[in-house]
Amino acid sequence: MDDFERVLDAKVPDDFRPIVEKLRVLVRECAPHAAEVVLYGSPAWKGTRSMAIISVSKTHLTFAFDRGAEFDDPHGLLAGTGKKTRHVKLKSMTDVNEPALRDYITQAAKLDQQ
Repeated sequence: MDDFERVLDAKVPDDFRPIVEKLRVLVRECAPHAAEVVLYGSPAWKGTRSMAIISVSKTHLTFAFDRGAEFDDPHGLLAGTGKKTRHVKLKSMTDVNEPALRDYITQAAKLDQQ
């Protein structure tokens, strides 16, 4: 078991596992160059630099994009006001908007390649 898997086992409650598995599939499809890593004690994906990270709370997962402030957001799902990051809160599988997440992950992958 690698570090990414160990962190998932330690930090992600069973209720949120299907969401994380869906995110893993989407990242593999949209950003195949991204490696599953652990950053700041959380599961994350890294290409040339940090691309996305999952933060776990009792009520939801936060799927944050390191350069999300640079994204186009026609879906209107990104939250945050910082200079760099934007995130999506995911409470259940019904919150997993696959077309929007594919778009965001693809944008993160393109920015990572620049």
